[in-house]
Amino acid sequence: MPVSLIYITCKNADEAATIGRILVAEKHVACANMLPDTTAIFEWDGAICSESEAVLLLKTATDRVALVTERVKALHSYDLPCIIALPVTGGNQTFLDWVTTHSRQT
Repeated sequence: MPVSLIYITCKNADEAATIGRILVAEKHVACANMLPDTTAIFEWDGAICSESEAVLLLKTATDRVALVTERVKALHSYDLPCIIALPVTGGNQTFLDWVTTHSRQT
């Protein structure tokens, strides 16, 4: 079964950790990794902005991406959260099998 990596930016490490824990507990994703300190530079409402953020990386079965996207939008503090799903095209097959087994809602 195909696996996807979902890239999300969050306002801080606490928000990323909260979202990650909820999604793992709900078995929507197998694993969440947090990169606690990054800087985003972007245009918003006509101004160039620079903000500190945290990155959340989620591993899940590809057929769960739409559900995870909607769940993240419900949990996230941003009006327009960055949620990008990338297909995994290779890697440790034993790990990828584990991801698909552990990203199933019970």
